[in-house]
Amino acid sequence: MAKTTPSGVRESHTEPSGPGTAVDMTHGQIMRALSGLLLGMFVAILSSTIVSNALPKIMHDLHGSQSAYTWTVTASLLAMTATTPLWGKLSDLFSKKLLVQVALVVYVAGSALAGLSQSTSMLITCRVVQGIGVGGLSALAQIVMAAMISPRERGRYSGYLGATFAVATVGGPLLGGVITDTSWLGWRWCFYVGVPFAVIALIVLQRTLHLPVVKRQVKVDWLGAFFISAAATLLLVWVTLAGKNYDWLSWQTAVMVAGSVALGAIFVLVESKAAEPIIPLRLFRNKTIALTSAASLFVGVAMFASTVFLSQYFQLSRGETPTMSGVMTIPLIAGLFISSTVSGNIITRNGRWKAWLLAGGVLLTAGIGLLGSIRHDTPYWQLACYMALMGLGLGMMMQNLVLAAQNQVAPQDLGAASSVVTFFRSLGGAVGVSALGAVMANRVKDYVIDGLTALGPKGAALAKQGGGGGSIPEVKKLPEPLRSIMEDSYGHGVGDVFTYAAPTALVAFLLTLFIKEVALKGRPGAPADTNAPADGAAQATPAKAG
Repeated sequence: MAKTTPSGVRESHTEPSGPGTAVDMTHGQIMRALSGLLLGMFVAILSSTIVSNALPKIMHDLHGSQSAYTWTVTASLLAMTATTPLWGKLSDLFSKKLLVQVALVVYVAGSALAGLSQSTSMLITCRVVQGIGVGGLSALAQIVMAAMISPRERGRYSGYLGATFAVATVGGPLLGGVITDTSWLGWRWCFYVGVPFAVIALIVLQRTLHLPVVKRQVKVDWLGAFFISAAATLLLVWVTLAGKNYDWLSWQTAVMVAGSVALGAIFVLVESKAAEPIIPLRLFRNKTIALTSAASLFVGVAMFASTVFLSQYFQLSRGETPTMSGVMTIPLIAGLFISSTVSGNIITRNGRWKAWLLAGGVLLTAGIGLLGSIRHDTPYWQLACYMALMGLGLGMMMQNLVLAAQNQVAPQDLGAASSVVTFFRSLGGAVGVSALGAVMANRVKDYVIDGLTALGPKGAALAKQGGGGGSIPEVKKLPEPLRSIMEDSYGHGVGDVFTYAAPTALVAFLLTLFIKEVALKGRPGAPADTNAPADGAAQATPAKAG
C-alpha cells in the first residue's frame, strides 16, 4: 500500500504477518524476536571488550606506542561514531532486519582481517571496518526495540539489553585474557572468536525478527556523513599528536582546531539543506533531545575510558595477567548489570525514569572521582568499591538517556533520535579515549623521567633497557628498579586519567537536572505527552519533536 507524505515523498509499506509486528506481542514473542538482536549486540560489545586485556600484549608484539594503543581503540570508536547516525537514517528508509544483517557481515569481515594484522597500521585500519559494523549493531538494537515495544514496556527490555551489555563486557575481557594467555591460541584469536557468534546471530535473526518494511524514494545524505567524519577525525588527530609532535599551543593546533570547527560548520549547513539529513537538526529544537544528546556525550567519556585504561592499569601497574585483569574488573560490570536490569524493570512498573538518571549521575561522578586517587599499590578492596560505584552509575544512565529521547519523537523519527543519542555517546568515547590517552602518554613519560632522574647515572643505563622508548613495555620482564618505576608511573598516570575524566561525569549529571520527565507512552507508535505526569497512567497525546 502506497501513500504520499505531506512533503511529497511516496512511501510503500509491507506489513508482514506473524509475531514480528509491532502490535499485540506477548513477552514470549518479543523475546523470540529480540533473541537474534541481543546476540548481535553481544557480538558488537564483545568485539570492543575482548581486546582490552590483550592490547598491551598486542602492542608489544607489533611494536606499538601509546599512541598506537589509543588509536587501536579510537579508530573503532570513530568509525562507529561517524556511521551510527547514517545507520539510523537508513533504518528509517530500508528494512531494519536487513541492515542488522549487513552490519554483522561488515563486522565479521573486519574481525577476520584484524586477526591477520602484521602491523599496528593494518590493525587500526581493520578496526575501522569493525567499527562500521559495530556502529550499525549499536544503533539498530535500540531502533528495532523502539519499533516493536512501547516506551512504557521498553524499560524492561532495555534492562535485558543492559544485561547483555554487562555479560559481553565482563565476558569479553575474561575471554580475551584467557585467549591471550593460552600459548596455542594467542591474541589473534581475540578477533576470530566473535565470528561464529555473528554467524549464529545472522541465522537467528533470519528466523525470528519480522518487522514492517518501510521504503521511501529518497537520497541518503552521504555528504553529511563525510563532513561529520572529517570533522571528528581531524579533532582526534589533533588531540592524539598534541603535546608530543607539537605543543598544545602552536600553529598546528590552531590549524587543526580551526579546520575541525570549519568542517563542523559545513556539516551543519549541509544538514540544514538536506532532504533527508543523517542528523535532523529540527530534533534539537526539542529540549529533551538536546539535553540527552549532550549528557550522552559526557557519559561516553566515562564509559569507554573505564574499560580502556583500567586494563592498562592492572597489567602495567599491578603486573596482572590479561586473564586476571578481566577478573579484577568484575565489580564494575556487576554494578552495571545490577543497575541496568533493576532500573529497567522498575521503570516499566511505575513509568518514572528521571530519578534513575539523577542517581546514576551522582554515582558515576563519585566512582570516577575516587578512581582518580588510585596508585599502583592501592588496596584492591578500595578499587572494587570505586569500580562498583562507577558501574552502577553507567547502568542507570546509558539506556535511560536513549529511552527519554525516544519517548519524545514521532514514529518516523525513532531511528534518527535513537542514533543521535548513541552518536554523541560514541563521539564522547572517541574524543575522550583519544584525549585521555594523550594525557596518559605524557604523564607516564614525565613520571618515568622523574623516576630515572632520581636514580642518577644509573637511570640513564636503565633507560636503554626499556624505560626510555616510546613503545609499551612488557613490565614484568624489566629489571629492578626499572620495573618499580614503570609500575608506579602507569599507576599514577591512570589515576590522572580518571581525575581528568571526573568533571565530564559531573557535567552529565548537571545536564540531567534540566531534563523534563514525561509520561512514557503506552504504544510503540504513540507520541509522548509533554504535559502529562510521569506516572504513565494517562494516555499520551501528540507532542512536537521540533
